[in-house]
Amino acid sequence: MELVTTAAVTKPSGAQAIDRAARLVRDVVDASRPVSFSELTQSSGLAKSTTSRILSALERDGLLRRDVGGAFLPGELFIRYALGDNADDNLVTVASPHLERLGEATHETVNLGVLRHGEVVQIAQVDSRFVLGGTNWLGRTEPLHCTALGKALLAYGAAQLPPGRLDRLTSKTITSRSALVADLARVRRRGYALATEELELGLVAVAAPVRRADGAVIAALSVSGPSTRMGTSLIGRFGAQCVSEANALSSALGYRRKRRGAA
Repeated sequence: MELVTTAAVTKPSGAQAIDRAARLVRDVVDASRPVSFSELTQSSGLAKSTTSRILSALERDGLLRRDVGGAFLPGELFIRYALGDNADDNLVTVASPHLERLGEATHETVNLGVLRHGEVVQIAQVDSRFVLGGTNWLGRTEPLHCTALGKALLAYGAAQLPPGRLDRLTSKTITSRSALVADLARVRRRGYALATEELELGLVAVAAPVRRADGAVIAALSVSGPSTRMGTSLIGRFGAQCVSEANALSSALGYRRKRRGAA
């Protein structure tokens, strides 16, 4: 009788099992990078065998998946939700923590942009902490060739330039198609796009591509601010931070980066 009582006490109830599984899922979804088995075991406080059993069940049900190194990422169910019928709204929901982190790191305006009818439209924004440069870009559409968001989409094949001439919006706008092709090649080498006073004098922006599970670029993440603050030294730093958060968002959407040398 005593043995039965002990087993009843130590065996988790259905609610406890759900709570444990939910915590593991939350730890993975909230992370900005893939989470290892040892990290999940430590953060959950569970035995390795218990953690392994729950993680295996979550994998089978599509709530979690592993990257090539064995670390855990949100599963296919999250990805299908994020890119479902309300794709923009769901993408914004998934992207919000990454925009917030980028805004916290740079203090400048952060935007998420997607392609709509041959232009880039901004569907989410984190406001700058400064009065100067604190423009509300939400819902605005802008040309592809003279914006960092647009260049990021163009450089990685998510958008195509419309036929005809490229409009000159400022004296620094690139209007030559050959010059733009060369600039897009630089985007791919750097990993981020740069628009320096090409849309509006005094405005500088950097942007990095966001990918879905199959590797296709579906959006871009940008940081923008006045040229008086975003000088040469900050452009490189903000560009790298933009790439880092765009990559983290891509991972949350299911994209697995190939390791060098992989087929």
